[in-house]
Amino acid sequence: MAEKEGAIVKTGHEEGLKMAVALLEEFELPQGLLPLADVIEVGFVRSTGYMWIQQRKKVEHNFKMISKLVSYDTDITGYVQKKRIKKLKGVKAKELMLWPPVSEITVDDPPTGKIHFKSLAGITKTFPVEAFAAGQ
Repeated sequence: MAEKEGAIVKTGHEEGLKMAVALLEEFELPQGLLPLADVIEVGFVRSTGYMWIQQRKKVEHNFKMISKLVSYDTDITGYVQKKRIKKLKGVKAKELMLWPPVSEITVDDPPTGKIHFKSLAGITKTFPVEAFAAGQ
């Protein structure tokens, strides 16, 4: 795939998770945003911001502080930039009985302590950033 050209790739759970967390940190995104379980591969293309994550099985994570169940597919892709992930694929947040795909995540800059999740349907939900701190 052309979009993976020039990528840094880490394989295996430990190395992959380390890289995913390092990317979140570098781009000023909450470290608990990607609660991955059994990572196969994480890749990142610095020139475009394209990132991909492959994990063995789908993960459902409950962010307790905001009572929000989020589903992470076996393949997650998106474009990472400062305080934002665009064109996100593979992440869904449960809304009542529906699981609309999340297409963009943005942290306010300058910081207000808020993070915004935009779905393909154009619905944006806002939560406190600390709800997605590591270990939540």
